[in-house]
Amino acid sequence: MHLPDPDPTIIARRAEIVAGLRQVLPFDAVIDDPTETRAYECDALAAYRCPPLAVVLPRSTEEVVAVLKTCHAKGVPVVPRGAGTSLAGGALPTADAVILGIARMNHVLEVDYADRFIRVEAGRTNLSVTGAVEADGFFYAPDPSSQLACAIAGNIAMNSGGAHCLKYGVTTNNLLGVTMVTMDGRVMEIGGAFMDAGGYDLLGVVCGSEGQLGVVTEATLRILPKPEGARPVLIAFTSNEVAGACVADIIKAGVLPVAIEFMDRPCIRACEDFAHAGYPDCEALLIIEVEGAEAEIDEQLGLIREIAMRHDPQEFREAASEEEARKIWLGRKSAFGAMGQINDYMCLDGTIPVSSLPYVLKRIGEMSREFGLDVANVFHAGDGNMHPLILYDANTPGDLETCEAFGAAILKLCVEVGGCLTGEHGVGIEKRDLMDVQYDPADLEAQMRVKDVFDPAWLLNPAKVFPLKVSAGRRAA
Repeated sequence: MHLPDPDPTIIARRAEIVAGLRQVLPFDAVIDDPTETRAYECDALAAYRCPPLAVVLPRSTEEVVAVLKTCHAKGVPVVPRGAGTSLAGGALPTADAVILGIARMNHVLEVDYADRFIRVEAGRTNLSVTGAVEADGFFYAPDPSSQLACAIAGNIAMNSGGAHCLKYGVTTNNLLGVTMVTMDGRVMEIGGAFMDAGGYDLLGVVCGSEGQLGVVTEATLRILPKPEGARPVLIAFTSNEVAGACVADIIKAGVLPVAIEFMDRPCIRACEDFAHAGYPDCEALLIIEVEGAEAEIDEQLGLIREIAMRHDPQEFREAASEEEARKIWLGRKSAFGAMGQINDYMCLDGTIPVSSLPYVLKRIGEMSREFGLDVANVFHAGDGNMHPLILYDANTPGDLETCEAFGAAILKLCVEVGGCLTGEHGVGIEKRDLMDVQYDPADLEAQMRVKDVFDPAWLLNPAKVFPLKVSAGRRAA
């Protein structure tokens, strides 16, 4: 993976560009010291780094407008950034680009419980959206593992999901409207506090567009009443394939838990050492949560137990208290951090049909031996959103390249069985050069024509999503 060579004429004008940004922003909103800009040289895909030309941290939509107008006039690329938690390199800068971070835009603007929506600035963190309404019995459903840190803007850019997306859907299912600023400084109001807007579904185009079309500064989100109760169970198995078959049977039976999460032995051990969640010693673990009234919970768990027992589980454990339930989820939510303590890794997120889980897990195990790199699997099993963590040593020459090749093979396998390259992390640079595995040239051309409409100069996040050889002509023009 690589980024295009920076434009030397833009780098030569660095002082002029920074001066122009300082004219339209408060002094503390512009960062140009090379030491300080290194804090923005990568996102959570930390294997790839590049310090930006400069960083701006606006506090309002109006300041975002001023920044984009300035950069548009000077022909400077802009890379939008939420909290920098992207696992696909979505916020990775180039040396000739300005990072536009919206972390300072984090206020709640409006809450309406009667119509069940909240309007927030897009730099607000995911978890703090629920924090703003939970005292009144409401919550915001999408819950990425990074929800403590990730920003709503990034969730919208990548169409993020989370453990509970099986029942509640991902960001696009919970997004009602946005305020977005285009590269030339126009402010667009798309959607709003109602079920559906007339005309073209521009909201559906914006959600998941990875900062290619504009900078989202405000979002109107659907909030939901908290369920009466919820209860998770742990089901331990002696193999990954059997656990995958159990998931497929639960979905085929028409049972709709709020979440079905999968973890294999390497991930189970790392999470147990990190969070002390009391996980059993097994090859594969499912965490299944159901919610509703007590009678409804009992009925659903009864059906799940019946299905699970057909697969001869090593253990079936139901949370007996709020504390046990909290520890079960603490272990799962800590998975990425726990793995990071013991190994360098690359996290993928290809999505597959649930019925293909046993086969794909088997093939990943076989490919692990072929490439000589271990894999830890943790993912949203209910909707087939895989998260294989490929373990490698960043200090061993060639290991990163082998990891990349292994990751590409896994993602190609996902497409081969009828799935897709990404479920919630986005394309970024990680999957950019695999887009032609899923899409033919006509598909990619249609997608690029949409970007042409919103960003004719291709200045917004221009080195992401589309294979460089395919977008080269547009970027050069």
